[in-house]
Amino acid sequence: MRSEAEKMPSATWRDVPKSVWALGFVSLLMDVSSELIHSLLPVFLVTVIGTSMAVVGLIEGVAEATAAITKVLSGALSDRIGKRKLLVGIGYGLAAVTKPVFPLASTAWQVLAARFVDRIGKGIRDAPRDALVADITPPAIRGASYGIRQALDTVGGFAGPLLAMALMALYANDFRAVFWWAVVPAALAVLLIIVGVREPDGVKGTARPGWPLHKEALLRLSPAFWIVVAVGVMFTLARFSQAFLVLKAQAEGLALALIPFVFVWMNLIYAATATPAGILSDRIGRVKLLSCGLGALFVADLALAFVPGLGGVFVGVGLWGLHLGVSQGLLSALVADTAPEDLRGTAFGLFNLVSGVALLIASVLAGWLWQSFGATSTFIAGAAFSGIAVLIMFVAMKAETKPAI
Repeated sequence: MRSEAEKMPSATWRDVPKSVWALGFVSLLMDVSSELIHSLLPVFLVTVIGTSMAVVGLIEGVAEATAAITKVLSGALSDRIGKRKLLVGIGYGLAAVTKPVFPLASTAWQVLAARFVDRIGKGIRDAPRDALVADITPPAIRGASYGIRQALDTVGGFAGPLLAMALMALYANDFRAVFWWAVVPAALAVLLIIVGVREPDGVKGTARPGWPLHKEALLRLSPAFWIVVAVGVMFTLARFSQAFLVLKAQAEGLALALIPFVFVWMNLIYAATATPAGILSDRIGRVKLLSCGLGALFVADLALAFVPGLGGVFVGVGLWGLHLGVSQGLLSALVADTAPEDLRGTAFGLFNLVSGVALLIASVLAGWLWQSFGATSTFIAGAAFSGIAVLIMFVAMKAETKPAI
């Protein structure tokens, strides 16, 4: 929980610990690697391998659900052993070793296998990493720390697609040649984890025997935390996989070599807004900003559904990026605010598990709607879920009795 005094920080983003910055640059490098591939992967699957839209949705949904299921175990395990950096390193290492599989893949199932292992790595690293940020950051600048880490991650999110565009031009739209370049930043990310991240002194594990996730741990999580989980689920249902943004741009006539610009535009806005949103949330609270983020997503889905041409695509994608910048770091900060200190890894794992299951449902539904009724139906469904999420946020605001929410 955060007191009113904690909402008015005496520190600034300049006081964010060095290890938080290192984790941000690790995220940046791995995102360059991942987005270099993922910004092209949906089109590669459809145009080169011949995959259906429904299978694209299934691959994206299964990949993210796999990450979410792994997160709950790795988060609880990091609470037990008190060694979050070890799990973060293993997770990034697994992601790095999958990168050569993508240029070698010749079937959708090989891509699915690589995405599966890559997302296991993401699942292993994410909850311990997010808990580590809370461990090493004073509460007064927690929003700023999560915002900075998220912003650096997102810089990789637009640098990767920019690099993909340049390489697609250089290699005359040879997807496989472009994918090989993803190996380099992934290796650098693992190296930076080893040399640049330090855990705080005096952190001890819980030393419980048996399965890392215990019933008593769940009972200690507050109602405020479960409200955050419910809000996160609705955000995820409204957002589904970003692969459909790329496919929408292609359907509206964007050239293959320029397809990664969709992610460049989205992540540019995402990166520009994440840190200011985190800093502002430390001062005025999280819920009001989250409501603004949901409103942006609602309008984004409507633009993608009803505004024709590439103009509508880039309005919608820009608002999608605004939504991400305003919401994602804040949701992480809310989890940290509402979880007991010794259960932060467990809390992040549970939050990501439930959100990942929601993403699986949303992505499979989005793919089926697109395949059966066209692109417009997919984004109408997203707008409907956004509207429901806005209503939940208003209920949460009216029921707010604790500063943490």
